[in-house]
Amino acid sequence: MAALSKSIPHNCYEIGHTWNPSCRVSFLQITWGALEESLRIYAPLYLIAAVLRKRKLEYYLYKLLPEILQSASFLTANGALYITFFCVLRKILGKFYSWTPGFGAALPASYVAILIERKSRRGLLTIYMANLATETLFRMGVARGTITTLRNGELLNRFFFSLREEIPTHSYSPETAYAKVEQKREKHRGTTRAMSLIALVRSLVDSICKHGPRHRCCKHYEDNCISYCIKGFIRMFSVGYLIQCCLRIPSAFRHLFTEPSRLLSLFYNKENFQLGAFLGSFVSIYKGTSCFLRWIRNLDDELHAIVAGFLAGVSMMFYKSTTISMYLASKLVETMYFKGIEAGKVPYFPQADTIIYSISTAICFHAAVMEVQNLRPSYWKFLLRLTKGRFALMNRKALDVFGTGASREFHNFIPRLDPRYTVVTPELPIDFS
Repeated sequence: MAALSKSIPHNCYEIGHTWNPSCRVSFLQITWGALEESLRIYAPLYLIAAVLRKRKLEYYLYKLLPEILQSASFLTANGALYITFFCVLRKILGKFYSWTPGFGAALPASYVAILIERKSRRGLLTIYMANLATETLFRMGVARGTITTLRNGELLNRFFFSLREEIPTHSYSPETAYAKVEQKREKHRGTTRAMSLIALVRSLVDSICKHGPRHRCCKHYEDNCISYCIKGFIRMFSVGYLIQCCLRIPSAFRHLFTEPSRLLSLFYNKENFQLGAFLGSFVSIYKGTSCFLRWIRNLDDELHAIVAGFLAGVSMMFYKSTTISMYLASKLVETMYFKGIEAGKVPYFPQADTIIYSISTAICFHAAVMEVQNLRPSYWKFLLRLTKGRFALMNRKALDVFGTGASREFHNFIPRLDPRYTVVTPELPIDFS
């Protein structure tokens, strides 16, 4: 309680919008920057989604633009309303408390913003932010010593997997471009042998898939059990591999002319194969175990999912990720909540997604202001992009009094403030030049 009651007399210019003393001008700058970035994010996203879903012409003419503008407005409002409530709270309270710059300002801002977004997207946004907030709280607990991390703790996913019934860098060095005639011939012979081996393996797989057994309780009617597992592995391995490749495309093309060889690392990076191995092995182990248990017990039972999910968790060894672990933990809570509603054991709250999103976003904003070192780096970069870098210009040096190490990642950055608009005599920035 003593920490919550501690306060500083600075105004909103001294702490928040340090680049401009005017609250109105700062609001307009944040709004315009957030709108610009929101359109850049959602326009290609919705367009690609429409193409993949094979939308009809009517969608492009009448629905595409309104959906883009609605989602862009939601994201813009999240940033613009935050700076609004940031200033409003300071004017109402007359000072800053430890909870007002982050959680206090972000809570009402995110609540109003999520109401602008389409209802069909609120659930996904809530799950994402709840996952992010859980991870942030976990990191805060570890930093404060109240939570002890476990070695290979990500493998607890075996537990999370088992409780879910359904679960949805090195560079490659190419050979010399110009080889001798004998080397070319040897390469040709090697290629022929490799093609023969690939053809042999393919024929073997086809033979197994065509003539393999399928239990009468299995619902994969188009494939037998062996084919079902093999195809699941190939499909999800490809998805994981392509996801990692797509994430590396922007970085690779930035060095297209300066370091052309880096393009090869786009396809031959070990992380590409690690994610693919994780997804592929997870799906194949889960499906294979389920089929195996049907054969052994001669029935289809929901309890099979517990064993299959537990064993499938071993696949996390290929791609250890705290983010995925936290996501699965939040999905487990969500699943248990809806199961409780179906069973009549838990009351249904119509605004639950809105409230959870608001609280989760407020937690993440609070971390971004008071202890950015405990926030997921990718989300921090997103906030910087949304605010055109202005989130990093807050006077976190003045917030260090609250004991969260707010300025630790900013190398004691001190903004240049105009003394005419300050309450406390501003500290002069240190010039290292």
